[in-house]
Amino acid sequence: MTAAPLRLGVDLGGTKIEAAVLDDAGAVRWRERMATPAGRYDETLAAVAALVGAARRAVGGEFTVGVGHPGTLTPAGLVKNANSTCLNGRPLQRDLEARLRQPVRLANDANCLALSEATDGAGAGADVVFAVILGTGVGAGIAVHGRVLRGPNGLAGEWGHNPLPWATPDETPPACYCGQRGCIETWLSGPALAADHARHGGEAFDAAQIAQRAAAGDTACAAALERHANRLARALASVINLLDPDVIVLGGGLSRLDPLYRRVPALWSRWVFSAGADEPVRTRLAPAAHGDASGVRGAAWLW
Repeated sequence: MTAAPLRLGVDLGGTKIEAAVLDDAGAVRWRERMATPAGRYDETLAAVAALVGAARRAVGGEFTVGVGHPGTLTPAGLVKNANSTCLNGRPLQRDLEARLRQPVRLANDANCLALSEATDGAGAGADVVFAVILGTGVGAGIAVHGRVLRGPNGLAGEWGHNPLPWATPDETPPACYCGQRGCIETWLSGPALAADHARHGGEAFDAAQIAQRAAAGDTACAAALERHANRLARALASVINLLDPDVIVLGGGLSRLDPLYRRVPALWSRWVFSAGADEPVRTRLAPAAHGDASGVRGAAWLW
């Protein structure tokens, strides 16, 4: 298929599906979002098709279609490792192509974030970008010289399903949907932050409420955010030790926690190999320049 002058990106998330049409300069020509039909595969396909149809009517022309989704694809084209578990084992690309009647390119949602931010975002011009999604789940993607690193198993950047490093004696590993215990996702996602606050005797607040109450002086909520920042610092220090990226970009709902950009770099040198007063960590930590639209932009740039 010849590349069209317009590109449609779809960000298929656990709570929302967003679609946007970009022109060659990266300007948004159309954008819309809807709630994800959680746990319902056929309704998810229908929702994506409805957004694509709305885009066609709005822009009055053809476009390429790229989709960012949780998980990755097996060699047989089936989704695996998605925290939106209704996608697992399903031929998502083939099913979408049949519904839309055109080719579709798929990539992991964190890879789309990495591609977007390496193209014209917080990592533009950097050699190595490590992009993290902190949201309903936790994932990451890697872009090297502006190209997504995928790997032979499609697992490059699958950081959320490694164990939390340098765990303390009181950090009992929570169970993860993947079958393991103590995955980074079970400590750093939005639901994980809420669960950690509850485990320490706090009320049943979600991540946004915890942040709001901490800002208002709630000491228990502030302590929950500090534990979260400490764990994120440890988890990212292990990335720096392994990959040594120029910039780490945060996306997802928890990326809006402004204290992370101060606290995490202040903490991570404790675990970064050879870091110290005479050898500061040069990796930058930055919010996604395109905010929660970065994933959908990366999906569009798949073409």
